[in-house]
Amino acid sequence: MERIVLLTLAFALGTVPVAAQSARTQVRLLLSHAAARPGETVLAAVELRTPPKTHVYWRNPGEAGLPTEIAWTLPQGIVTADLRWPVPQRFNEAGLVTFGYTGTVFLICPLHIAETAATGEAVIKVNVNWLECEEMCVSGRASATATLVIGAESNPSAHATLIADAVTQLPKVETPPGLRARWIGSTTDTRQLEISWRTDAELEWADFFPDTLTNCVISPQHEFSRDAAGRAQIVLTVRNQGAQWPAQVSGVLVQKQAGQAQTEAWEIRISTAHSPATDLSTLLKMLLFAFLGGLILNVMPCVFPVIALKILGFIQQSGEAPHRVFKLGLASSAGVLVSFIALAVAVIAAQQAGKAASWGMHMQNPQFTLLLTVLVTLVSLNLFGVFEVTLGGRALDVAGKLASAPGMTGAFMTGMLTTVLATPCTAPLLAPALGFAFTQPPVVILVMFIAVGAGLALPYVLLSWRPTWLKFMPKPGPWLARFKVLMGFPMLATAVWLFSFTARRFGPHGTVWLGLFLVTLAFAAWVWGEFVQRGAKGRTLAAVVSIVTLVSSYVYALETKLNWRHTRQSVQIESDSSAEANLWKKWSPEAVAQARGQGRPVLVDFTADWCVTCKYNKLVALDTAEVRDALKRLNVAAFVADNTDEDPAIVAELRKFGRAGVPLVVVYPRATNAPPIVLPTLLTKAAVLEALAKAAE
Repeated sequence: MERIVLLTLAFALGTVPVAAQSARTQVRLLLSHAAARPGETVLAAVELRTPPKTHVYWRNPGEAGLPTEIAWTLPQGIVTADLRWPVPQRFNEAGLVTFGYTGTVFLICPLHIAETAATGEAVIKVNVNWLECEEMCVSGRASATATLVIGAESNPSAHATLIADAVTQLPKVETPPGLRARWIGSTTDTRQLEISWRTDAELEWADFFPDTLTNCVISPQHEFSRDAAGRAQIVLTVRNQGAQWPAQVSGVLVQKQAGQAQTEAWEIRISTAHSPATDLSTLLKMLLFAFLGGLILNVMPCVFPVIALKILGFIQQSGEAPHRVFKLGLASSAGVLVSFIALAVAVIAAQQAGKAASWGMHMQNPQFTLLLTVLVTLVSLNLFGVFEVTLGGRALDVAGKLASAPGMTGAFMTGMLTTVLATPCTAPLLAPALGFAFTQPPVVILVMFIAVGAGLALPYVLLSWRPTWLKFMPKPGPWLARFKVLMGFPMLATAVWLFSFTARRFGPHGTVWLGLFLVTLAFAAWVWGEFVQRGAKGRTLAAVVSIVTLVSSYVYALETKLNWRHTRQSVQIESDSSAEANLWKKWSPEAVAQARGQGRPVLVDFTADWCVTCKYNKLVALDTAEVRDALKRLNVAAFVADNTDEDPAIVAELRKFGRAGVPLVVVYPRATNAPPIVLPTLLTKAAVLEALAKAAE
């Protein structure tokens, strides 16, 4: 509205007169294909060719002017994705800064042809409204058409090369390294927003073209600088004309390297981190959510195996001196807190390097999950009594010793294992807290992670601080040996769970070779425990057999067959053998846009194989007969966004909903102007059915 007022004022002052003549900008519609098959995507290019010294406006015209508007008329079965704009130029009109284009410009739009599209000639039509300015401003309106043949053949058009060249001029869709935004000051109605990113190059200049904001105006003037640490910054002034400050900012970021003729540009959409000084109440609320979320993690399925170890430990400690119990409890809590500090440092380092950091991201590393599988297997074997952890133990029982050893070291390492197994889960209250934390400066990220760790460690601190509460535990006795074996089964189930998605990451034969290694590992552990630790004769020979078996199995199965230290396979979702499998498709932003363009409700399940909460949601809510029936009856397009392996596109989509990790289930209504429905972290069948019914209205 402000831009229209400014433009009207400029017209009234005579600085931007409107001519009583026709617009002279020429409009053409070009297609990358003359013929295409159903299921293909064709690029449409809207060509605007302005007269000399004349310009038209970008999607955000700046301080004056009007945005260029594009409207499509498409045959049934063809849908559009987001229109892509080239980098605009800056113009100074009567002291007002505007954004637009001069000469020839191509606006690119993907057109997806549905599998059900009718064959034959399809007429594509575009309607364009624009304002062109030189000394005078003239509004223009034009239509253009192009014909596409849909059939059994796919042939490029005469304009395919021209359109391909135009695509190379578009801003990149990936995020520049280390991108972040933060408020650096505020008054009643004005704030400064700093957008920064990492660059090793010497920059001549950088620019930012912001998209239009509701109730806020970003001044086109900005300050650019680059510090000695290799970060570039643009500082913008934002004026608030409404009640709320924007939670995110989007636009085109451009940089020009010294000695380079071409610029580099990105389409960015970034959350604006809240300043602790100006938003203390939000920070305190999120810290409370983080603490309570960490506390709830203690009863999430991921942590059950470690709770079994803790119960065993508390029973063993119930007969010890109170000061000893207190020290062990503090050691376990310290292991939790140190682990969360390490996770916070990893998240900060990933953000500084420009990577997509997310909750549970360590589980996306196949080498890490393989080592964790081995560790948990050893812990379960130790609990079953296959081998014992002793002060004289060697390489074979080191991993088991870490998580089940008596004393301070064992308590500390059990706390660390608690953190490792807890992080694939997202508890209620924890999801919004983590979503907030991952958009904050490093200090806030660190404090938020410590709050989660404090919540997770609280029960162990309380039980060790008040050891009299341990009197409710059974007293140690001969039965404890059987209970220890019983506690090995949850740990063994965890090893099976880890194995289920880790082995597939190493190719089609990963299950065979990793399984073979774990079997020989168990055999080596049994030989060590039975003949080295408890045997009277042949201990040296047994030790040699155990070590040789372990080393040869490692070299042959892991190093030679799996190449485990270097392999990085992409995990694919296994297709269900049932007829219902075709209800779920692989997620992509384009697929969601296509389904919504067809007027269908959309359900997206953001999940991962290592997320136990995701598996629970699927079992009790998503993969039920009632929900499957509703998906078919309401014509819902259902998508799976699998974040088992790192996928920056999925992480970016999670950020849009204020989430730092999976699970997340979103339902998009049939009406494209209606906001998406975000379901709770822990799903119920009723909640899913209610959201689907509402979306289909």
